[in-house]
Parts: sequence; C-alpha cells; structure tokens
Amino acid sequence: MRPALLLIALATLAYVFALPGAFPAPGFLSSKPQVIEGRFTRCGRGRGYYCVVDGDTFKMGDTSVRVVGIDTAEREAECPAEAVQAEASTRALQGWLNRGPFRMTHRLDKPTDRYDRGLRTVYRLRPHADQDKNP
Repeated sequence: MRPALLLIALATLAYVFALPGAFPAPGFLSSKPQVIEGRFTRCGRGRGYYCVVDGDTFKMGDTSVRVVGIDTAEREAECPAEAVQAEASTRALQGWLNRGPFRMTHRLDKPTDRYDRGLRTVYRLRPHADQDKNP
C-alpha cells in the first residue's frame, strides 16, 4: 500500500510542477532574465514597438509574447459579456506593463507555444527607493 501512495504523491507533484505558471522553472531550465522597459500601446494601426494584443499576449516588434500562468477572454468574443471581459483584461495588462520595468524569463525546454508565441514568465521589478517616496 505504501509504495502505491508514494507513487501517487510523486505523480501529483510532477503534475503540479509541470503546470505552466504554478512555479517558476528551476534555474538550470530558465533563460537569463531579460529586462523590458518601454511604453506599451494597443496593437493595431500606428502602434508602437511595444504593444498589447489582448489580456495575455503582447508584442515587442515582430515578436509575440504569451504570458505564462494567465488565460483571458479572447477579443473575438462570441457574446457581449466575453467582449467586455476581454477589453478589461487587455486594459489591465497594458496598465501593468506600463507601470515600469519588468523582467521576463522562459523555460529553455519549452520557449514557444503552438502558435509560435514566446512563452514568458513576467515579473515586476522592485521600484527604486526614490520612487517609493513619490507614488
């Protein structure tokens, strides 16, 4: 009975650690952090180098980045309520990205998704001490 319980526990741990966004990848499987700082616009005509596609995807030039660990409603919504949620999540991601510099890493063993978007874990950098005084 004990070996079966140990096997179940190990399988459960392996599944949880394999979930995207559940835990950061171990150091030996993570890329070197890339620091991004720029102003994000909405993607479309006249967009800037940095732009937001939807609530979980943004672009840096021609490179499309999918944020690991979140999934939002799609802009091509099938109902009005979904369209409202898609717009809200897109605005939220754009606001978060424009709050200041952030760091991105990716797993070396799975850097892209099936749509060839870069899968990235995104972290907010700690603000400078002088920024803490002037919110």
